[in-house]
Amino acid sequence: MSILAIDQGTTGTRSVLYDSSGKIIADSYREINQIYPQEGWVEHDPVEIWKTVVDTAVELTAACRGEVTAIGITNQRETVIVWDKTTGHPICNAIVWQCRRTIGLCARYVDEAEMIAEKTGLPLDPYFSATKIRWILEHSSIENIENLLFGTVDSWLLWKLTGGEVHATDYTNASRTLLYNIREKKWDDDLLNVFDIPCSLLPDVRNPMDDFGTVESIGELRGVPIRAVAGDQQSALFGQCCFTEGEVKNTYGTGCFMVMNTGDRFIRSKNGLLTTLAIDAAGKPCYALEGSIFIGGAVIQWLRDEIGIIGNAAESEAIAGEVASNAGVYIVPAFTGLGAPHWHADAKGSIVGLTRGANKRHIVRAALESIAYQSYDVFLAMVTDTGVTPQSLIVDGGAVENGFLMQFQADMLGVAVHKPHNTESTSLGAAFLAGLKSGVWDSTEELLSLRHLQHSYEPAMDEERKLVYLEGWNRAVRQTLAG
Repeated sequence: MSILAIDQGTTGTRSVLYDSSGKIIADSYREINQIYPQEGWVEHDPVEIWKTVVDTAVELTAACRGEVTAIGITNQRETVIVWDKTTGHPICNAIVWQCRRTIGLCARYVDEAEMIAEKTGLPLDPYFSATKIRWILEHSSIENIENLLFGTVDSWLLWKLTGGEVHATDYTNASRTLLYNIREKKWDDDLLNVFDIPCSLLPDVRNPMDDFGTVESIGELRGVPIRAVAGDQQSALFGQCCFTEGEVKNTYGTGCFMVMNTGDRFIRSKNGLLTTLAIDAAGKPCYALEGSIFIGGAVIQWLRDEIGIIGNAAESEAIAGEVASNAGVYIVPAFTGLGAPHWHADAKGSIVGLTRGANKRHIVRAALESIAYQSYDVFLAMVTDTGVTPQSLIVDGGAVENGFLMQFQADMLGVAVHKPHNTESTSLGAAFLAGLKSGVWDSTEELLSLRHLQHSYEPAMDEERKLVYLEGWNRAVRQTLAG
């Protein structure tokens, strides 16, 4: 008995087989190409995305011990795909969540920004799906709009997996589009009218644990039921077993995404956070606050691929540890604008505090520190908005393997940082959801018993030194925004 979790992310697709004890049987990964047609534009090829799903899933079937019981899907959110339901072909490349091409388009709707935020919990920003859909509709040759379907990546994969039988999404993904009313749990006519998007394009919205059809297009998996769909960060929150109000996790991937479960409290943030829908212990909607940081681990990729001062991401930990401090060097990685809690779409990245004695070690250290500082800003905003100070932060994602970063994060936050044994919390959440729906597990209490910590990082830096670091960071952000 096994669960197949398909984790379609920004930089690649990972498919993971889990057994009934929540352990990984096998996994398979394929990168996807990042397409940059213009400065600030980011695209993916939807056909390539689909191919990586097929390739990774088929590769895993050979490793499966017995039948696959069910499939769970988790995905990069906000990324937009529009396709022709007759031909099955996308009408253009996917516009990725990182893409900033609709900054100007957002200005068209500024008078409606408060109404949009009140209904969706989100600011008017190119990050979200609605202006991306509008852009596609205005820049594509469309003969019959009634033939078109819109979807975030989960909807595209569902449609392909089921052979075109299911056009659906779940409420966690829908809640990131600027078109879904998270108070009333439905597509909102006022929002559709604002962005002039026909309702005929939209997928059916279901619970994350639901019947999403069966696989028809992959022979090795034909007939396997799809029992879960969730946006990546809500899936990670569930995978980290943050079922209780006040629990918070941070995912360190391409970006960083900190999410706090706020239960049945819809909290309009006064500090630049998003209000969004998450998943409670029963698999039903609850509310959450989220801080979306656009550039997290991607700053290390930038050091490797664009600047060329490291050979691989793993080197950064040792290099950062070779210097006793950052020597006053700070990197503000606003490569695609600044997200939470600042929300400056047109900000550009900067390196400040350089002196003659600064070297590549200080720059590498500053890059790692920038991930922790941005996460600190979001954590502080959450505490301020909710009045709740979490006693710990649960972490996942690739960058948590960097011990320097995790210790520095604990030092900045002043709370323990807990790293679980399985840091693939995004795929684990999809597996947990699909397994609960399929009867592999009976309850969330059983899921809690499957989670084990690998390491805890306790704060060790004295308060005075911590404040010096944070004051330097805040000064660097002010300089960046002023520029």
